[in-house]
Amino acid sequence: MPLSLPPLKALRAFESAARTGSYVAAAEELRVSPAAVSQQVRNLEDFLGKQLFRRFNNRVLLTDAGQVVFAGASDALQSISALTEQVMSGGTRSRLVISVITSVAERWLEPRLAAFALKEKALRIELRVEGDPVDFARHNIDLRICYGTNIYPEMNTIRLFQDFAKFGVEASFVAQADLSEWRGAMRPNTKLLFAETPTNPLTEVCDIRALARIARDAGALLAVDNCFCTPALQRPIEYGADLIIHSGTKYLDGQGRVIAGAICGNERIVDEKFVPVMRSAGMSLSPFNAWVVLKGLETLSIRMQAQSARALALARWLETRAQVEKVYYPGLESHPQHALAMAQQRGSGGAVVSFVVAAPAGDPAAARRNAFHLIDSTEILSITANLGDTKTTITHPASTSHGRLTEAQRQAAGIVQGMVRVAVGLDDVEDIQADLLRGLSTL
Repeated sequence: MPLSLPPLKALRAFESAARTGSYVAAAEELRVSPAAVSQQVRNLEDFLGKQLFRRFNNRVLLTDAGQVVFAGASDALQSISALTEQVMSGGTRSRLVISVITSVAERWLEPRLAAFALKEKALRIELRVEGDPVDFARHNIDLRICYGTNIYPEMNTIRLFQDFAKFGVEASFVAQADLSEWRGAMRPNTKLLFAETPTNPLTEVCDIRALARIARDAGALLAVDNCFCTPALQRPIEYGADLIIHSGTKYLDGQGRVIAGAICGNERIVDEKFVPVMRSAGMSLSPFNAWVVLKGLETLSIRMQAQSARALALARWLETRAQVEKVYYPGLESHPQHALAMAQQRGSGGAVVSFVVAAPAGDPAAARRNAFHLIDSTEILSITANLGDTKTTITHPASTSHGRLTEAQRQAAGIVQGMVRVAVGLDDVEDIQADLLRGLSTL
């Protein structure tokens, strides 16, 4: 029989019964027989899946009208496919209404739901915004994380935050460069803001000092991924950040010899929060790999200065090429956050340059072919998704670092098929230009 989705009060009672295995309390609360509660719990578990049903408690509202109200956009995206499959298989509905609490969530969900609806042609999805952002507190979520949308394409990062859900931690997206969205996303239970600056591969820059003020006013921490700049160019802790994330695999080592990472902060945070976890979970480098990173740090400053200078020269040259539609590099005056980058990054744009190869408008397949042609034509540059080496590397973000996203997700994040990312090393800039010209001149 078609399942009539219960209102929130009943859903919570059923969830409690499923968790405790006792149906008496729920039966008394709802004034029905224990047998009826037992049957409804089984119906819900069959309809939603046992794990999904349990995770819905206090996070999603199910109403008699068949409307699904998600407390957070990430909940909606993670659950929509499984939920819709069950709705469609039952043949009871061809219309699904998704309501979110903030317009930020609406903007984030809209392109993703549109892409999903294309595959489910019999399904009509409506997206609504309901309630005031402060209403989020009534969903009793213990911990909340806000982070910039432009780190979304980094699948390992987003999966990390999604995995937090099983610990009762809610995470939400905001447009990283828009401070009003950060402020609008703050809730009483927000404990951490996470930003990457500059972002990969669009090199978007966020105002660290302003984010630190937003976090401090809310009693939250600010974590900044400083991979692209390293401490040689940018020191987020000087602008108020509490935690700084580094990839030692990249510039800190500088020669692609180890896999390493680091979280830096003040002594209290490190000693109280991270050292106990490292001791019990074993998340530490081997002595040899640690030594390799330390040796790399000895030349970090001069490497970053030299590689950044070459990157600026390459970016300026790319801007003059007719075969290039757009160049992304914070050191260019044309970059939307150029002034902010120069203030935060010690007057340097860093060593990563991204650009879009020209192609017929509205033809992503042609853009992809042109990008591949350019990359395959190089002879000096190393074709790899890694970056930070003394050797210049080149990659196609849409098929490597962001290849696991759908095309709709890439488009929403600004990762187009014609985009190419070059991580400039210590090669002579004229050699890099000549290598790229092999492909550009034959487009």
